[in-house]
Amino acid sequence: MDASKPILPPVPPAQAPEAQAPKPGTNAADARKAAENFEAFFLSQSLDSMFAGVETDSLFGGGQAEKVYRSLLNQEYAKVAAKSGGVGIADAVQREILRMQEAQKK
Repeated sequence: MDASKPILPPVPPAQAPEAQAPKPGTNAADARKAAENFEAFFLSQSLDSMFAGVETDSLFGGGQAEKVYRSLLNQEYAKVAAKSGGVGIADAVQREILRMQEAQKK
């Protein structure tokens, strides 16, 4: 293996993370979507830690697959909760995003 050759090909500019980052002039709908995504992630992490101590039935459950599917289920629960109002984190994050964007415009 040649150390001078990269293992992965370079990322094309259109797929680079900087190209997908929100622009300073994003509208309120984009800020809301970002805030809901943040809240969904937070809720998903909270649900994962909440269910970490729950023992599964050894007859019909358990194993690595259940851990994976429980994590996916928690993510979906979190997305639904965030879209339907959540716990209020998205509202606060959206206000802060819009406030910071207004401060950048000045």
